[in-house]
Amino acid sequence: MNTPSRDNSNGAKPVVVKKYANRRLYNTATSSYVTLDDLAKLIKEGGDFVAHDAKTGEDITRSVLTQIIVEQEQKGGQNLLPTSFLRQLISFYGDSMQFLVPGYLEQAMIAFARNQEQMRKNLQATFGIFPFGQFEEMGKQNMALFERALKMLSPYGRDEKPVSAEPETKQKAAEDPRLKRLEAQIETLTQQLEALGRDRQDH
Repeated sequence: MNTPSRDNSNGAKPVVVKKYANRRLYNTATSSYVTLDDLAKLIKEGGDFVAHDAKTGEDITRSVLTQIIVEQEQKGGQNLLPTSFLRQLISFYGDSMQFLVPGYLEQAMIAFARNQEQMRKNLQATFGIFPFGQFEEMGKQNMALFERALKMLSPYGRDEKPVSAEPETKQKAAEDPRLKRLEAQIETLTQQLEALGRDRQDH
């Protein structure tokens, strides 16, 4: 998330949103009250925002973004975060490995988005179609890799060796070289995290 001093990649500054005591959100760019759905739509369309407490001026962007995710997750058929993933994520709060998680998730999501966008462009240019099924499988593969890395870092599973993906998943990944490249990128990040974890334990 950008800070107020940064511009978006398209050159536009983030919209400033103020949150009042009555929990209402006010868009200073349009001089109107907005909902979490409105802010979610803004992000999906490539925009950005920063949120401040109207009384104290405190930056509450992270809190508002979290509220958006919670609201989106409560909508039927739109779940992105598996229960097991959420449990593993919660286990890192207060853990010595907590500092590694944000950077890992950020880099992994950047790699995933880059591969997704490239695949979208290639397939639309070649066939003029958007294969939702392949992207759904790609998302499942990426989430499985997330969970595997979190299990290795988890205080309850740090001594466990990484479990190999199911044969069926491996077969599907082998059928699509783009999925294999994505897996390789995530695997590299995982190895880097393991190395960092060993360095901390040695010290």
